[in-house]
Amino acid sequence: MFKTFRNALKVKDIRAKLFYTFLALIIVRLGTLLPAPAISREAVEEVFSSINLGFFNNLTGGSFTKMSIFALSISPYISASIIVQLLTIAIPKLEELQKEGEDGRKKIEELTRYMAVGLAVLESLAMAIGFGGSSGVLENGLTFTNVVLVVASFTAGSTFLMWLGERITQNGIGNGISIILLINIVSTMPADFIRLFFQFVYQKPIGNAILAVVITLLVILFTIVFVLIIQNGERKIPVQYAKKVQGRKMVGGQTSHIPLKVNTAGVIPVIFAGSLMSFPGVIASFFGVYPARAYFWPKVLKVLDQGSWLNINFKNFDFGEFKYSIGLLIYIGLIIFFAYFYTSITFNPIEIANNMKKQGGFIPGIRPGKPTSDHLNKVLNHIIFIGAIGLIIVSIIPIFFSGVFGASVSFGGTSIIIIVGVIIETIKEVESQMLVRHYKGFLND
Repeated sequence: MFKTFRNALKVKDIRAKLFYTFLALIIVRLGTLLPAPAISREAVEEVFSSINLGFFNNLTGGSFTKMSIFALSISPYISASIIVQLLTIAIPKLEELQKEGEDGRKKIEELTRYMAVGLAVLESLAMAIGFGGSSGVLENGLTFTNVVLVVASFTAGSTFLMWLGERITQNGIGNGISIILLINIVSTMPADFIRLFFQFVYQKPIGNAILAVVITLLVILFTIVFVLIIQNGERKIPVQYAKKVQGRKMVGGQTSHIPLKVNTAGVIPVIFAGSLMSFPGVIASFFGVYPARAYFWPKVLKVLDQGSWLNINFKNFDFGEFKYSIGLLIYIGLIIFFAYFYTSITFNPIEIANNMKKQGGFIPGIRPGKPTSDHLNKVLNHIIFIGAIGLIIVSIIPIFFSGVFGASVSFGGTSIIIIVGVIIETIKEVESQMLVRHYKGFLND
């Protein structure tokens, strides 16, 4: 990785793109410090002091709990992208656009932008109305002017980040939206490490302090390596193409393969599962229902709060809070469900089998057509489960150390999966740009 960026800095064009990306990310971080109008900072701190927003706050780089103009960050764009991708499967017109190549892709991107702006308006409107209740977040209460100010500032901030991400893609090193998401997540991690330092190292016996540092580093290293294995793991299905005569030439006969990734759905299952688990807490914070109904709501929110899962005191054998670990079982079930669901709508074995049949390809030992699609389905179901188990392990590691050892951190397995994935994509993008430049230079010579 470091060698790639060191070589990239030697190339003027790529160096300029890296500098452009760096300046854009500075703007992103500065925007998280700009307060949104009509919102009381003190009331915001009081509302969010008792609610763990976890991964949702990481996506925004901490700007959500600060209620800055970037409070929504790029979450509306991410949601819009997922919705459009799902609609592409359900609506034939969108499916046709997807198959039209570059023109179709541009139209789908334009639709995604419009939907992202619409979602930003709806989310900011819900926040403005919710905060205008008894929470006292809006300085002068729920007035038309305050609602307009909040909706306009949050929507403008989210739209600006979406535009900036596209500029990074065009003028920077690429993957603009992903890089903004990466910097948001990374920006919350130093505070977590400082908190771990004061909790387990500062003014502790030297032996305990060293042990805590070693365990922390080993857990981080293991998680990163495990994520790399999950992200790069794939099952290669061999494909043989029959020989046929075209004109006076014999073509075909070559061997290829279909790469089926172990983690076919990527980080989407964890994002969906985490979002569903944190959604009630976010709604509760909007409408101030957490203190109300003293028996029902606090217990429900505690079941959904990751901080309550695996909260066990082994030293005193106190299992009193273990009942809230039912939320962990729900979380695991959601990850497995979304792993299968998202793969089923993005990977079509029937279409692949039909394309292979048209091109004269077949899997050795499997007849073309329906037997091929059935075989791909069978293999896919096995590796999806393996990938889902891998995602669950990565997701539970921070939850385990948080519950058993009280290691309070805001980032989790989802954050690490995103960080590793975006870094890998960025390195590949830089390498491809260096390769293109090398070929251009060779041709010009």
